[in-house]
Amino acid sequence: MDIEEARSAATESGLDLVEISPNATPPVCKILDLGKLKYQNQKKAAEARKKQKTVEVKEIKMRPNIDTHDYDVKMKAMNRFFESGDKVKVTLRFRGREMAHQQLGMQLLQKVKDDTIDIAKVEAEPKLEGRQMMMVLAPR
Repeated sequence: MDIEEARSAATESGLDLVEISPNATPPVCKILDLGKLKYQNQKKAAEARKKQKTVEVKEIKMRPNIDTHDYDVKMKAMNRFFESGDKVKVTLRFRGREMAHQQLGMQLLQKVKDDTIDIAKVEAEPKLEGRQMMMVLAPR
């Protein structure tokens, strides 16, 4: 349809001529109420924002010489975080002479990695920053 014909048809019906896809050859236009279209797009965007889930990074702090029961409690919390879709940052803090035994920290983080292998993937491998060793895990 010619542009002038489309414009006259739109004014006759009391609506607007709205360009839907300008990159098409020829460009595609529709006769509709522009205010109503904007309102519907705004509602659709608000609904999409409401439904989206923000991924949080939860932190679990440990020490290299953690006891088995304390470790189990931390692992339960970690599993709960993974079920709710959050990432987990495992922080291992070394104090005093523990810095001389960094391999114990690496073994502990490797144990955490092995225990969560079926429900989480490693996003950041264990690395030492000052007196802390950190690793980031994300749910599968």
